[in-house]
Amino acid sequence: VIGQLPTWLQGMLLRNGPGMHTIGDSKYNHWFDGLALLHSFTFKNGEVFYRSKYLRSDTYNCNIEANRIMVSEFGTMAYPDPCKNIFAKAFSYLSHTIPEFTDNCLINIMKAGDDFYATGETNFIRKINPQTLETLEKVDYNKYVAVNLATSHPHYDSAGNVLNMGTSIVDKGKTKYLLFKIPSSVPEHEKKKSCFKHLEVVCSVPSRSLLHPSYYHSFGITENYIIFIEQPFRLDILKMATAYIRGVSWASCLAFNKDDKTWFHFIDRRTKKEVSTKFYTDALVFFHHINAYEEDGHIIFDIIAYTDNSLYDMFYLKNLTKDFEENVKLTSIPTCKRFVVPLQCDKDAVVDSNLVTLPSTATAVKEKDGSIYCQPEILCEGIELPRINYDYNGKKYKYVFATRVQWSPVPTKIAKFNTQTKEMLQWGQDDCWPSEPVFVPSPDAKEEDDGVVLTCVVNTDPKDPPFLLVLDAKTFTELGRAIVNVEMHMDLHGVFIPQQDMKTETE
Repeated sequence: VIGQLPTWLQGMLLRNGPGMHTIGDSKYNHWFDGLALLHSFTFKNGEVFYRSKYLRSDTYNCNIEANRIMVSEFGTMAYPDPCKNIFAKAFSYLSHTIPEFTDNCLINIMKAGDDFYATGETNFIRKINPQTLETLEKVDYNKYVAVNLATSHPHYDSAGNVLNMGTSIVDKGKTKYLLFKIPSSVPEHEKKKSCFKHLEVVCSVPSRSLLHPSYYHSFGITENYIIFIEQPFRLDILKMATAYIRGVSWASCLAFNKDDKTWFHFIDRRTKKEVSTKFYTDALVFFHHINAYEEDGHIIFDIIAYTDNSLYDMFYLKNLTKDFEENVKLTSIPTCKRFVVPLQCDKDAVVDSNLVTLPSTATAVKEKDGSIYCQPEILCEGIELPRINYDYNGKKYKYVFATRVQWSPVPTKIAKFNTQTKEMLQWGQDDCWPSEPVFVPSPDAKEEDDGVVLTCVVNTDPKDPPFLLVLDAKTFTELGRAIVNVEMHMDLHGVFIPQQDMKTETE
């Protein structure tokens, strides 16, 4: 460790992301397909301990054993049986129409009860031991709730219950988005049962199209509402069902319709019913909600949006060459947009009038048919992978911690953005690519930014080792760094687990 880490920083930063992209002679097409690599930084009395391990998913074991890619990922279709006879081939094509999805859970880490899980976007999650990074049992959401896909960005309520969303594709003739809750604990007399047995569906939102459900990566939450955005970036289910036969990836079955609308759904957490007014905005593509809150009868929510879907295409491995930063340019800069949506709409409001009564440049205009067309306030441009002080989740807040990206999707700096004053503080260093910044509040925090920001930094110069950076969240100055003498990969998301939330080895 160079510098001085705060004595109160005790616990573990646990992170997840794609790690292995070549198996034998076969290669994945897309960076987001790589086999999941977990890594952890444990903070103990001013020292830092590093550990990393591949997630031993069924997908990993199957691929390693065969020494080639056997399980399809989103951007890479696998053909495990090239030499079977024609009947077996026909049968395997049919069995692939509703694919058995991968359990290569490479996106995030979720806490459910006292346990931690590696998560992707399919119906599978994998329990892990955060101390040893061992892979434990596989959980199939589908056994407890009819979803084929689920997000990797759940929310946690004040009682520690998990709230998450998943898509149920053509189940009993309907395609819908389900919001479900995983309780943080099970009743005393059922101690041996998992919390998933008590999973409950909170509500469902019907998809606007049976065979073209919207893709989504996260959702929003306030004290009283769930915010779900149905964007015109959609999966084509018929194309997905025939992708294996056609020899194309599932990613090619995603399409963005720039002439379509983006619909906002607000679900009342108490009544479990959707607000009946129709709210919409122009076509956009987005992955990350930042935060949302309520104020004077309005819902205010901040997202990072694009005008097209070029971001996903950037990460095809054929584009990730050594000249990546020069050659690969986003055609749409990530833009932090704030929508202000009036829930208590005056029934007699004049058509074409703006119903937003809060001071904001965001508008919500009433249309002839009673629907409301929303236009955002632009807070800033060029940030991604946003994190907040989670104690302020669903509440009025000031600060976003994020990676700084311009025309290239690879972050070169990290930033602290003040949503109220629009000021931005930045940390960056030559040849450094930082990862998603994670905010950790100090134990006696009085203000929203009392604490530290942690980020793993990869060096593009192979001579310089990677390091974990610790910044003072208030001033954004460096407190210390822990240098790791191993090859480290860029990752996606992670969590900080305070010392008191870690089970000891014997437990």
